[in-house]
Amino acid sequence: MEQLRIGMLLTTYGIMLLGRRLLINPEEHPMLIAEPSINSAQQREKAAELMFEKYKVPALFLAKNAVLTSFASGRATSLVVDSGGGSTVVSAVHDGYVLQKSVATSPIGGEFLTDCMMKSLESKGVVIRPRYSFKKKEVSPGDYKVVDLDFPNTTDSYRLYHMRAIASDIKETVCRVPDTPFDEVAYANVPTTSYELPDGQTIEVGAERFKIPDILFNPYLSQTIPGIDGFGDSTSIRGLPRMVLESVNRCDVDIRKELLSSILLSGGSSSILQLKDRLEKEVLEESPQNARVKVLASGNSTERRFSVWIGGSILASLGSFQQMWFSKAEYEEHGVSYIQRKCP
Repeated sequence: MEQLRIGMLLTTYGIMLLGRRLLINPEEHPMLIAEPSINSAQQREKAAELMFEKYKVPALFLAKNAVLTSFASGRATSLVVDSGGGSTVVSAVHDGYVLQKSVATSPIGGEFLTDCMMKSLESKGVVIRPRYSFKKKEVSPGDYKVVDLDFPNTTDSYRLYHMRAIASDIKETVCRVPDTPFDEVAYANVPTTSYELPDGQTIEVGAERFKIPDILFNPYLSQTIPGIDGFGDSTSIRGLPRMVLESVNRCDVDIRKELLSSILLSGGSSSILQLKDRLEKEVLEESPQNARVKVLASGNSTERRFSVWIGGSILASLGSFQQMWFSKAEYEEHGVSYIQRKCP
C-alpha cells in the first residue's frame, strides 16, 4: 500500500492514544488534519476513509500545511517556504488556497543535513558515543572518568538514533548559513567553534558549520562530503532561491509581486542562523528590478517549527469554519471523493 505522506495535527498514533491518555473518544470530536501541499487526491481520500471508517469521527477537514502557516502569520496570500526534517516545499497561497501549479519540492531537509554533519565529523576522526553507552564516575572532587557500559541487546538502529540526536544538536548549535556561497578556499581558515560531546570530549567545528547549511542553497556541496551518496549532481534538485523563483514564476503575473513581498519561513530547518537574510539577498538579486522582496519569519524558532499547529488552532477557532466541516452524513451520501470539493 502506498504510504500516506500526511503530517497530521493528530497523528494516527496520537488518535489511538486519545482514549487512553486524554480520555477523549474520537467518535465525539471532529478532526482537523494538516497535510503536505503535494498530497495527491488518492492520498487525501485514503486519509478521509481511514478517519471515517476506522476512527468513526463525526466530521473531518483536511488543510494544507502552507495554508495553515499563512494563517498563523495573519496572511491570506503568501509564499510559504517549509523546510522540515525530510524535505523542503515551496508553495504559493492566494486568498487561503494553495496554487498547486506553484508547488516546488526538494528532498533536502534537516535529516539530510544531520547525515552530512555525521559523515563530516567521522571523516575527521570524531567518535560520537551515544549517551546510554557510558557513565561518568567521579574519581576525585571535580574529576570524572568515563566508564563504558555494556548493553548487548541494543540494535544498530538504536545506537544510530542516539548518535544522530547528538549530531543534530551539533548542527543546531554551531551551524549558520554563510553570507556568501560557500567556498572551500575562502572558508579554510575560519575560526573554529567548540562543542562538548556528552562524554566530555570537546571537538572543534570549523568550515563544516558554514558548509553544511549552505547545502540548502547549493545541493552540489553534499557531493564533497565523504560517505554521502548525495543527489547534488541532479539538475532536478534545486537550492532554496531557485525554488522560490520557480514557484513565483509559475503563478499569474498579477500576484507575483505580492508573493515576493510575503515569503514566509517555516519548519525546523528554517531556524538556522542567517538563513532568512541570505535567502532574501539571493532572491532579490534574481528578481525583477522593481520587485520588493521580503522574507518573513518568526523570531521564535518554536513558532517556526509549529506554525502549522498554530495556524490550525486559529482556523478551528473561527466561527465561520464550523460550516466547512466534511461531515459523516456527507461522506455516506456523496462518497469519499467529496473530500476534494469540501477541502480544496
